[in-house]
Amino acid sequence: MADPLHPWDLTGRRVLVTGGGRGIGRAIATRFLASGADVMTCGRTEPDDPPSAGGRTVRFVTADVRDPDQAAALVTATVEAFGGLDVVVNNAGGSPAADAATMSPRFFGAIVSLNLTAAFLVGQAANAVMQRGEGGCIINIGSISAHQPSPGTAAYSAAKAGLLGLTRALALEWAPKVRVNHISAGQVHTDQTDEYYGPDGAEVVGRLRGTIASGRMADPEDIASACLYLASPLAGYVSGADLGVEGGGELPARFLATGRPQPR
Repeated sequence: MADPLHPWDLTGRRVLVTGGGRGIGRAIATRFLASGADVMTCGRTEPDDPPSAGGRTVRFVTADVRDPDQAAALVTATVEAFGGLDVVVNNAGGSPAADAATMSPRFFGAIVSLNLTAAFLVGQAANAVMQRGEGGCIINIGSISAHQPSPGTAAYSAAKAGLLGLTRALALEWAPKVRVNHISAGQVHTDQTDEYYGPDGAEVVGRLRGTIASGRMADPEDIASACLYLASPLAGYVSGADLGVEGGGELPARFLATGRPQPR
Protein backbone atom coordinates (compact mmCIF):
# COMPACT_ATOMS: atom_id res chain seq x y z
CA MET A 1 0.00 0.00 0.00
CA ALA A 2 1.12 3.53 -0.67
CA ASP A 3 2.33 5.41 2.40
CA PRO A 4 0.13 8.50 3.03
CA LEU A 5 3.19 10.26 4.45
CA HIS A 6 5.06 9.64 1.19
CA PRO A 7 2.26 9.77 -1.39
CA TRP A 8 4.50 9.58 -4.46
CA ASP A 9 6.01 6.28 -3.32
CA LEU A 10 3.76 3.66 -4.91
CA THR A 11 6.01 0.70 -4.18
CA GLY A 12 3.94 -2.47 -4.34
CA ARG A 13 1.11 -0.97 -6.35
CA ARG A 14 0.06 -2.85 -9.50
CA VAL A 15 -0.59 -0.60 -12.53
CA LEU A 16 -1.92 -1.22 -16.04
CA VAL A 17 -1.38 1.45 -18.72
CA THR A 18 -2.96 0.83 -22.11
CA GLY A 19 -1.04 2.09 -25.12
CA GLY A 20 2.06 2.59 -23.00
CA GLY A 21 4.74 2.03 -25.60
CA ARG A 22 5.08 5.56 -26.96
CA GLY A 23 4.05 9.18 -26.49
CA ILE A 24 1.87 10.00 -23.52
CA GLY A 25 1.42 6.37 -22.51
CA ARG A 26 5.15 5.81 -22.39
CA ALA A 27 5.61 8.81 -20.09
CA ILE A 28 2.83 7.55 -17.81
CA ALA A 29 4.29 4.05 -17.60
CA THR A 30 7.77 5.45 -16.91
CA ARG A 31 6.49 7.76 -14.16
CA PHE A 32 4.73 4.91 -12.35
CA LEU A 33 7.83 2.72 -12.64
CA ALA A 34 9.92 5.54 -11.15
CA SER A 35 7.43 5.78 -8.26
CA GLY A 36 8.09 2.13 -7.40
CA ALA A 37 4.98 0.57 -8.94
CA ASP A 38 4.90 -2.61 -10.99
CA VAL A 39 3.64 -1.68 -14.46
CA MET A 40 2.00 -3.65 -17.25
CA THR A 41 1.37 -2.06 -20.63
CA CYS A 42 -0.03 -3.22 -23.93
CA GLY A 43 -0.29 -2.49 -27.61
CA ARG A 44 -0.79 -4.24 -30.90
CA THR A 45 2.99 -4.46 -31.37
CA GLU A 46 5.70 -4.69 -28.72
CA PRO A 47 8.06 -1.67 -28.63
CA ASP A 48 11.74 -2.24 -29.37
CA ASP A 49 12.65 -0.05 -26.38
CA PRO A 50 10.02 -0.55 -23.66
CA PRO A 51 9.64 2.04 -20.87
CA SER A 52 12.05 1.60 -17.96
CA ALA A 53 13.10 3.45 -14.82
CA GLY A 54 15.18 2.69 -11.75
CA GLY A 55 16.59 -0.43 -13.32
CA ARG A 56 13.13 -1.91 -13.89
CA THR A 57 11.16 -2.36 -17.12
CA VAL A 58 7.45 -2.63 -17.82
CA ARG A 59 5.84 -5.94 -18.63
CA PHE A 60 4.17 -6.02 -22.02
CA VAL A 61 1.18 -7.91 -23.44
CA THR A 62 0.17 -7.79 -27.08
CA ALA A 63 -3.50 -6.83 -27.08
CA ASP A 64 -6.12 -4.94 -29.05
CA VAL A 65 -8.19 -3.32 -26.29
CA ARG A 66 -11.10 -2.78 -28.69
CA ASP A 67 -11.74 -6.52 -28.53
CA PRO A 68 -13.70 -7.63 -25.42
CA ASP A 69 -11.86 -10.94 -25.05
CA GLN A 70 -8.42 -9.36 -25.44
CA ALA A 71 -9.28 -6.55 -23.02
CA ALA A 72 -10.36 -9.07 -20.39
CA ALA A 73 -7.29 -11.23 -21.05
CA LEU A 74 -5.06 -8.18 -20.58
CA VAL A 75 -6.47 -7.56 -17.10
CA THR A 76 -6.13 -11.25 -16.26
CA ALA A 77 -2.50 -11.24 -17.41
CA THR A 78 -1.78 -8.22 -15.19
CA VAL A 79 -3.32 -9.89 -12.14
CA GLU A 80 -1.40 -13.10 -12.79
CA ALA A 81 1.88 -11.22 -13.23
CA PHE A 82 1.59 -8.98 -10.17
CA GLY A 83 -0.87 -10.74 -7.90
CA GLY A 84 -3.53 -8.06 -8.21
CA LEU A 85 -4.44 -4.74 -9.81
CA ASP A 86 -4.65 -1.33 -8.15
CA VAL A 87 -4.53 1.27 -10.93
CA VAL A 88 -5.67 1.33 -14.55
CA VAL A 89 -4.83 4.17 -16.93
CA ASN A 90 -6.93 4.00 -20.10
CA ASN A 91 -4.58 5.87 -22.40
CA ALA A 92 -5.01 4.10 -25.75
CA GLY A 93 -6.70 6.39 -28.25
CA GLY A 94 -6.28 8.89 -31.05
CA SER A 95 -7.62 9.68 -34.48
CA PRO A 96 -6.55 11.17 -37.80
CA ALA A 97 -8.45 14.23 -38.97
CA ALA A 98 -11.52 13.38 -41.03
CA ASP A 99 -14.30 15.35 -42.75
CA ALA A 100 -17.62 14.61 -41.08
CA ALA A 101 -19.46 15.06 -44.39
CA THR A 102 -17.57 12.23 -46.07
CA MET A 103 -16.32 9.89 -43.31
CA SER A 104 -17.67 6.36 -43.50
CA PRO A 105 -19.79 4.79 -40.76
CA ARG A 106 -17.02 2.22 -40.41
CA PHE A 107 -14.44 4.95 -39.70
CA PHE A 108 -16.74 6.62 -37.16
CA GLY A 109 -17.32 3.32 -35.39
CA ALA A 110 -13.61 2.51 -35.29
CA ILE A 111 -12.77 5.84 -33.65
CA VAL A 112 -15.51 5.44 -31.05
CA SER A 113 -14.36 1.87 -30.39
CA LEU A 114 -10.77 2.91 -29.71
CA ASN A 115 -11.43 6.08 -27.72
CA LEU A 116 -14.55 5.09 -25.77
CA THR A 117 -15.52 1.43 -25.93
CA ALA A 118 -12.01 0.16 -25.20
CA ALA A 119 -11.85 2.17 -21.98
CA PHE A 120 -15.16 0.65 -20.89
CA LEU A 121 -14.03 -2.91 -21.70
CA VAL A 122 -10.75 -2.62 -19.81
CA GLY A 123 -12.42 -0.72 -16.97
CA GLN A 124 -15.21 -3.27 -16.60
CA ALA A 125 -12.73 -6.16 -16.34
CA ALA A 126 -10.55 -4.20 -13.91
CA ASN A 127 -13.51 -3.23 -11.74
CA ALA A 128 -14.45 -6.88 -11.29
CA VAL A 129 -10.98 -7.54 -9.87
CA MET A 130 -10.88 -4.41 -7.72
CA GLN A 131 -14.31 -4.99 -6.22
CA ARG A 132 -13.19 -8.42 -4.99
CA GLY A 133 -10.07 -6.95 -3.40
CA GLU A 134 -9.18 -3.71 -1.66
CA GLY A 135 -10.46 -1.47 -4.43
CA GLY A 136 -8.49 0.73 -6.77
CA CYS A 137 -8.67 3.57 -9.24
CA ILE A 138 -9.24 3.97 -12.96
CA ILE A 139 -7.97 7.01 -14.85
CA ASN A 140 -9.33 7.79 -18.32
CA ILE A 141 -7.15 9.94 -20.56
CA GLY A 142 -9.49 12.27 -22.42
CA SER A 143 -9.07 15.46 -24.39
CA ILE A 144 -10.13 19.08 -24.48
CA SER A 145 -11.86 18.02 -27.70
CA ALA A 146 -14.62 16.71 -25.44
CA HIS A 147 -15.29 20.33 -24.46
CA GLN A 148 -14.11 22.27 -27.51
CA PRO A 149 -14.21 20.35 -30.80
CA SER A 150 -12.26 21.47 -33.86
CA PRO A 151 -13.04 20.93 -37.55
CA GLY A 152 -12.08 17.42 -38.59
CA THR A 153 -12.61 15.89 -35.15
CA ALA A 154 -16.31 14.98 -35.15
CA ALA A 155 -15.83 11.27 -34.40
CA TYR A 156 -12.96 11.86 -31.97
CA SER A 157 -14.73 14.68 -30.11
CA ALA A 158 -17.92 12.62 -29.82
CA ALA A 159 -15.98 9.65 -28.46
CA LYS A 160 -14.06 11.78 -25.95
CA ALA A 161 -17.24 13.51 -24.79
CA GLY A 162 -18.65 10.03 -24.25
CA LEU A 163 -15.56 9.06 -22.26
CA LEU A 164 -16.11 11.96 -19.89
CA GLY A 165 -19.75 10.96 -19.40
CA LEU A 166 -18.75 7.34 -18.93
CA THR A 167 -16.23 8.37 -16.26
CA ARG A 168 -18.85 10.19 -14.23
CA ALA A 169 -21.35 7.34 -14.54
CA LEU A 170 -18.84 4.69 -13.49
CA ALA A 171 -17.66 6.81 -10.56
CA LEU A 172 -21.23 6.66 -9.26
CA GLU A 173 -21.78 2.96 -9.94
CA TRP A 174 -18.44 1.57 -8.78
CA ALA A 175 -18.01 3.62 -5.60
CA PRO A 176 -16.92 3.37 -2.89
CA LYS A 177 -14.26 0.75 -3.65
CA VAL A 178 -13.23 2.03 -7.08
CA ARG A 179 -12.49 5.65 -7.92
CA VAL A 180 -12.87 6.67 -11.58
CA ASN A 181 -11.44 9.96 -12.86
CA HIS A 182 -10.84 11.73 -16.16
CA ILE A 183 -8.03 13.91 -17.48
CA SER A 184 -8.85 16.47 -20.18
CA ALA A 185 -5.47 16.74 -21.88
CA GLY A 186 -4.71 19.87 -23.86
CA GLN A 187 -2.33 20.04 -26.79
CA VAL A 188 0.57 17.70 -26.04
CA HIS A 189 3.93 17.84 -27.79
CA THR A 190 5.14 14.30 -28.49
CA ASP A 191 7.72 12.86 -30.86
CA GLN A 192 5.01 12.74 -33.53
CA THR A 193 3.66 16.28 -33.22
CA ASP A 194 5.97 18.05 -35.68
CA GLU A 195 5.47 15.23 -38.19
CA TYR A 196 1.69 15.46 -37.84
CA TYR A 197 1.68 19.07 -39.02
CA GLY A 198 3.72 18.29 -42.16
CA PRO A 199 6.92 19.81 -43.60
CA ASP A 200 6.48 23.03 -41.62
CA GLY A 201 5.52 21.17 -38.44
CA ALA A 202 8.12 22.79 -36.17
CA GLU A 203 7.02 26.26 -37.29
CA VAL A 204 3.35 25.40 -36.79
CA VAL A 205 4.07 24.12 -33.29
CA GLY A 206 5.88 27.38 -32.54
CA ARG A 207 2.78 29.34 -33.52
CA LEU A 208 0.55 27.04 -31.51
CA ARG A 209 2.49 27.85 -28.35
CA GLY A 210 1.34 31.42 -28.69
CA THR A 211 -2.30 30.37 -28.49
CA ILE A 212 -1.94 28.66 -25.08
CA ALA A 213 -2.13 30.66 -21.86
CA SER A 214 0.99 28.99 -20.41
CA GLY A 215 2.98 29.73 -23.55
CA ARG A 216 3.77 26.09 -24.35
CA MET A 217 2.20 22.80 -25.25
CA ALA A 218 2.03 20.12 -22.58
CA ASP A 219 4.83 17.59 -22.31
CA PRO A 220 3.80 13.94 -21.93
CA GLU A 221 5.29 14.13 -18.43
CA ASP A 222 2.68 16.75 -17.49
CA ILE A 223 -0.06 14.18 -18.14
CA ALA A 224 1.95 11.51 -16.32
CA SER A 225 2.24 13.73 -13.23
CA ALA A 226 -1.53 14.24 -13.16
CA CYS A 227 -2.02 10.46 -13.34
CA LEU A 228 0.37 9.94 -10.44
CA TYR A 229 -1.60 12.43 -8.35
CA LEU A 230 -4.94 10.77 -9.11
CA ALA A 231 -3.50 7.36 -8.21
CA SER A 232 -1.93 8.59 -4.97
CA PRO A 233 -3.39 8.82 -1.45
CA LEU A 234 -3.66 12.58 -1.94
CA ALA A 235 -6.59 11.92 -4.29
CA GLY A 236 -8.29 9.41 -2.02
CA TYR A 237 -11.55 11.41 -2.00
CA VAL A 238 -11.39 12.42 -5.67
CA SER A 239 -13.73 10.48 -7.95
CA GLY A 240 -15.83 11.45 -10.95
CA ALA A 241 -13.53 14.43 -11.47
CA ASP A 242 -12.40 15.98 -14.74
CA LEU A 243 -8.85 17.28 -14.27
CA GLY A 244 -7.89 19.75 -16.99
CA VAL A 245 -4.21 19.57 -17.93
CA GLU A 246 -4.20 22.26 -20.57
CA GLY A 247 -1.94 25.05 -19.33
CA GLY A 248 -4.78 27.46 -18.63
CA GLY A 249 -6.52 26.76 -21.94
CA GLU A 250 -6.39 28.25 -25.39
CA LEU A 251 -6.72 32.01 -25.74
CA PRO A 252 -10.05 33.14 -27.28
CA ALA A 253 -10.03 34.01 -30.97
CA ARG A 254 -11.12 37.59 -30.18
CA PHE A 255 -8.04 38.06 -27.99
CA LEU A 256 -5.69 36.61 -30.61
CA ALA A 257 -7.23 38.90 -33.21
CA THR A 258 -7.15 42.09 -31.15
CA GLY A 259 -4.59 41.53 -28.42
CA ARG A 260 -7.04 42.69 -25.79
CA PRO A 261 -9.95 41.27 -23.78
CA GLN A 262 -13.50 41.55 -25.09
CA PRO A 263 -14.97 44.88 -23.92
CA ARG A 264 -17.87 44.66 -21.48
